[in-house]
Amino acid sequence: MTTPSPLLSRPGAVPAEAGSVPVHYGSPLREQRELAEGAGLVDRSDRDVLVIPGADRLTWLHSLTSQHLDRLADGTGAEALVLSPQGHVEHHLVLTDLGGTTWADVEPGTGQELQTFLDRMRFMLRVEPALVTADWALLSLAGPRSDDVLAAAGLPVPAAPYAVLALDGGGWVRRMPPIGDGSAVVDLLVPRTDVAARADALLAAGAALAGLDAFEALRVEARRPRFGVDSDHRTIPNETGWLTSAVHLDKGCYRGQETVARVHNLGRPPRRLVLLHLDGLSEQLPAPGTPVLAGAREVGRVGTVVRHHDLGVVALALVKQSVKQDAELMVGGAQAAIDPDDAPVAVDDTLAAARERVKAVRSATIPRA
Repeated sequence: MTTPSPLLSRPGAVPAEAGSVPVHYGSPLREQRELAEGAGLVDRSDRDVLVIPGADRLTWLHSLTSQHLDRLADGTGAEALVLSPQGHVEHHLVLTDLGGTTWADVEPGTGQELQTFLDRMRFMLRVEPALVTADWALLSLAGPRSDDVLAAAGLPVPAAPYAVLALDGGGWVRRMPPIGDGSAVVDLLVPRTDVAARADALLAAGAALAGLDAFEALRVEARRPRFGVDSDHRTIPNETGWLTSAVHLDKGCYRGQETVARVHNLGRPPRRLVLLHLDGLSEQLPAPGTPVLAGAREVGRVGTVVRHHDLGVVALALVKQSVKQDAELMVGGAQAAIDPDDAPVAVDDTLAAARERVKAVRSATIPRA
């Protein structure tokens, strides 16, 4: 278990149930607005961190994951997936390469399993993966004033998404894709012993403390899924935004590639990730994994459910492709509707014809009872 963060001792800090970081500091909606309009400092030090030094690290990770990594430039990062042989998502990694070492930060509690997998795949290669969560912590600065805060604190300001710059005293700062309605995000990896001091410097430079709930609300608005929360054991990359952020469709062979390529080339995936609007009448939000119902029929499952400062109660959900845009849905007793921006992608004539040919071939090769 991750060591409780020193920011839990700050005034108003409320920890997650069995959690090690603050979910809010007494005013979740105000903290969301800080991320949307100013600059909020979010403690995400519950994420697991792995370090992968070694001369073969990039070609090795290239062969194991969905991302093109063998020529990843120093001072850059990327997102990547580890897939099962059937193409199901087993891990989501945010990677950073700096000074001859690759770092991976992953969902809380998943680091040990990932390290076990990596150790099993080392063979005779020059790589030394290690779980270093006890020594390193991730902080996130989000909001349109984030760059101003970094500059005022005398810290480097990465330009493009996934650009990485070194921090004095160890660690790095990395720009990530925006969340919410375009709020900038920069991650800072710092020694765990320096979390309080780094936070104080950023707060003195103009940031405000914001809990994990605020970050999650804007993440949901941006349709950015979390592994293990917005995904399940059946999730394939094609069903989520990971197909564009964490998969390189033109790279060579990797485990699970056949499924990804087949679904991409021949038709729509079985499910799609959508933003659901819930009626918000209940004080109790549905838990991740709660079924999405259309009448008596189960047509999906929700992941993250949040109270958004502008949108009300919203959730990320994986729903079947057959669910119509205007379907009347229920989630845990709450009425729900798919966001108008999340209509299913139309299949063009070429793809439709290819799908019909595949169906015909399958019909001809499946023996009749």
